[in-house]
Amino acid sequence: MSVDADRVPGEGGTGTGARRALRTDALDNRNRIVEVAREAFAARGPDVTMREIARRAGVGVATLYRRFPTRESLVTEVFAEQVAACVAAVDDALADPDPWRGFCTVVEKACAIQTVDRGFTGAFLSAVPEGAGFAGELGRNARGFRELTRRAKDSGDLRADFAPGDLRLLLMANAGVVANSPAGAPALSRRLVALLLQSLRAHPSDPPEPLPPVGPPG
Repeated sequence: MSVDADRVPGEGGTGTGARRALRTDALDNRNRIVEVAREAFAARGPDVTMREIARRAGVGVATLYRRFPTRESLVTEVFAEQVAACVAAVDDALADPDPWRGFCTVVEKACAIQTVDRGFTGAFLSAVPEGAGFAGELGRNARGFRELTRRAKDSGDLRADFAPGDLRLLLMANAGVVANSPAGAPALSRRLVALLLQSLRAHPSDPPEPLPPVGPPG
């Protein structure tokens, strides 16, 4: 049965208590829709239909569209926090005077986000709907990462044949680790990223820096 209490305050009851109950139900509906959408995007990418999300959330389609008039607005809400974290990571890296360290920081943080929220990178590796509210942030991030790549090459630290689009390949590799070993994903991801960054360095240290451990001893 659909939980469809997201009506105009005052409908279906009288007095302050009834209006407050309706507002609480509307907030519960909204939160449930966002959580269900996050899970659906993680499993199937951002192309899941609004009708399917409404069904999973136990609300009417009309309720869903009152909260989120378009699928793009729902995608924007679901991934707003992760996008903000990516923007902050690139901004911090651009402010770092060490080009290689800045480049590594972004790769490490992007993969770390992926280990705790597979839906975010899964959706972005698939396709972000046109019109999503963070298009400007994503464009700025892409330009920032291109600049980080240029700096790291100019400093002689990053191999010359790396292309900014190769970040997608790194995330795809990391996604495989996360999907196949969810329990040990954080430790395995850190080890994988360390290996990948060593392979991307123009002049790897000899001996190479030690890799992060796979997990607790034993």
